[in-house]
Amino acid sequence: MVKHGDVLTIDELSGYLKIPKSTLYKLVREGKVPCQKVGRHWRFGKEAIDEWLKQMGGSNEKKKGKSGHGKDK
Repeated sequence: MVKHGDVLTIDELSGYLKIPKSTLYKLVREGKVPCQKVGRHWRFGKEAIDEWLKQMGGSNEKKKGKSGHGKDK
């Protein structure tokens, strides 16, 4: 059974991520955010979004760790 809040609209996700809807639509168009189109409307699974955020944080950490270290100089 789906609980209230398990599936987010674009407005709800925009607020959750604290980013403008225009930025979110861009991420959707580029296929960078997990989503599903239902009819004419985009829907986002909260668990998938939370996992995506963790992965994004992990990739940023890896990039930070690589920058400034000897071999690429």
